[in-house]
Amino acid sequence: MLAEEAGSDDHTEDGTVDLKGNPVRRSERGQWRACKFIAVYELFERMAYQVLSSSLMIYLTKRLHRDTVSAANVVTNWVGTVYITPIIGAYVADAHLGRYWTFLIASAIYLFGMSILTLAVSVPGIKPPQCSAAAVQSGDCKKASTLQLAVFYGALYTLAIGTGGTKANISTIGADQFDEFEPKEKDQKLSFFNRWMSITYTGTLFANTVLVYIQDNGGWTLGYGLPTAGLAVPILIFLAGTPFYRHRVPTGSPFTRMAKVIVAAARKWKVQVPGDSKELIELKLEEYAKKGKFRIDYTPTLRFLNKASVRTGPTSPWMLCSVTQVEETKQMLRMIPILVATFVPSTMIAQISTLFVKQGTTLDGNVGGFKIPPANLTGFVTISTIVCMVIYDRYFVKMTKKWTKNPRGISMLQRMGIGFVLTIIVMLIACLTERYRLKVAKDHGVVASGGQVPLTIFILLPQFVLMGTANAFLDPVRTEFFYDQAPESMKSLGTSYAMITVGVGNFLSSFLLSTVAHITEKHGHRGWILNNLNASHLDYYYAFFCILNILNFVFFLVVTKYYVYKAEVSPSMEVLRQELGGPPQTVPVQPQPAGS
Repeated sequence: MLAEEAGSDDHTEDGTVDLKGNPVRRSERGQWRACKFIAVYELFERMAYQVLSSSLMIYLTKRLHRDTVSAANVVTNWVGTVYITPIIGAYVADAHLGRYWTFLIASAIYLFGMSILTLAVSVPGIKPPQCSAAAVQSGDCKKASTLQLAVFYGALYTLAIGTGGTKANISTIGADQFDEFEPKEKDQKLSFFNRWMSITYTGTLFANTVLVYIQDNGGWTLGYGLPTAGLAVPILIFLAGTPFYRHRVPTGSPFTRMAKVIVAAARKWKVQVPGDSKELIELKLEEYAKKGKFRIDYTPTLRFLNKASVRTGPTSPWMLCSVTQVEETKQMLRMIPILVATFVPSTMIAQISTLFVKQGTTLDGNVGGFKIPPANLTGFVTISTIVCMVIYDRYFVKMTKKWTKNPRGISMLQRMGIGFVLTIIVMLIACLTERYRLKVAKDHGVVASGGQVPLTIFILLPQFVLMGTANAFLDPVRTEFFYDQAPESMKSLGTSYAMITVGVGNFLSSFLLSTVAHITEKHGHRGWILNNLNASHLDYYYAFFCILNILNFVFFLVVTKYYVYKAEVSPSMEVLRQELGGPPQTVPVQPQPAGS
């Protein structure tokens, strides 16, 4: 009855509030009108980050005079840090400040880091000294001072701290603008992450074309100054959209709640779980409603953790936990095998694009008198990703949902699986293409010299386009899956899982590349990855990645077979399914907060 009254007076039913904690009306706040203010930040932030990450290697080698290996490690470690810190931002948002305030504070830190970085490449005394061509050749360049290095690296990692609070929360804030209990808004939410990633890749494309060109021709000050100024504008736009946002109330530390369940279950490891789940400890619905939380019903999975809800005498929170608390912990733990399955594709994407570009340096890039830089081929990955995501959202979903009666078209894990299959195909094509390139290099006697192979650079185009297609299937659903399957009170932490896989992928890529190169050069053998690509065996390395992806796909199939999707918080998905002509089904739904 309370839910009906809430719906009739237009208030949201998912527990969202304004900044003062008051219930909000869906006609006044949220949905796409609010997301427009939020999406502007993502577009400009992606431009700033992409310009920085794509040019960092060049700056480290040309201005800070680092060798290639150490510079590559700096880049990889920094990118890894950028994508690992979101777990901290997620914790702060879910436990203490909420997503809005965590994002604002973090965006200010991000902007401060970008500003210091711009000064570090611009201001005499802070920026490293110029080095003449002759000094570069002789190796007599004056090294950057301790102060200059401290300012530069300090700015880089200040920026990384800022991204920890923005990346974990900005897309989550966007998804929060849709009420799960309103079928029309739920339908809009199903396409949110696809559109969100389209915005992300649009920013990437603009950065890799226009902004990189400006940086190459206008110098470091302009190259970093423009993204810094561009980052300040969307923060102001985000603030301007404040009257339109819906907010989630922070519900305490997710790590502490999960730790209590694990400790309580471990301390009662000899206790038998009763056959009737009603004998387990659970709070009344009103207790959750006071805190804007959702009660979750018992599930038989991960039965060991159910021991935490068995009353044995002591009522300490480290000895006795509610069923809902146990189920929240289960939901976060159930996603970990899926998270692990995403590490290999993330490692491949972090590394292979660079190797593809290196391949391009050995091929003929002349087209009608115009020379195509190999690095520009990465633009085809971005374009392919954007085009495929649009096709997927506007056509593929519409066609498949008529057949499957699933409002998403296909399930999230099915979409992820298609992405995994495409990564295998990418590696197979890359391997065959490289074998052909090496054969032509041998036939024309350019193996020892490392000279240009008489082949057009466009033979690499299929693998770049296919990688973009794989991204279109993997990237949006990875974020959507971890957001959707996380408990309502841990959405930021769930979203941070999608960031963690990118961070781990970058750390693993350095380890894997160095290890393979070292092992294959032992005992006088010709290494797979040498400076002279014509004398290398990248085809073996790509075949190795292909096998690795196949094994990872098998692992993914096993873990998905046993994965149990969490119960929906509302009947909206069932309503949408029946609108597609599907028969009525009994679908488990989490009880909503009373009076929400």
